[in-house]
Amino acid sequence: MKEIRPAMQLEIRERVIHHPGGEVTVLDLIGKITIGEGSVQLRDAVGNLLNAGRNRIILNLEAVSYVDSSGIGELVSRFTTTKNMGGQLKLLKLTKKIKDLLMITKLLTVFEIYEDEESALASFK
Repeated sequence: MKEIRPAMQLEIRERVIHHPGGEVTVLDLIGKITIGEGSVQLRDAVGNLLNAGRNRIILNLEAVSYVDSSGIGELVSRFTTTKNMGGQLKLLKLTKKIKDLLMITKLLTVFEIYEDEESALASFK
């Protein structure tokens, strides 16, 4: 009997952008950031960047369909870890649902949030 595995909850596409302020890594997140696989993938992706000395990170949440409390916790955790390692992690293109969730949890002011990639990139000095 063939094992049926659920589709990957979260797909992460990495892009490196060179601009006058230096190199920035954009992680395009597609799918769900939830307890288990989704939040572990996010933790690993950011952790790998930090371990490689790449600590200027933008998380593009435009294609994220769902975030649960574990996913929110992981976003906060990655933000804190990046900051503690002398880096910056910024959020890009939040969906209304995610923006509302961050507002309810009073985390909207914790993150630097941008509507477009150009202004997010320009914010790295």
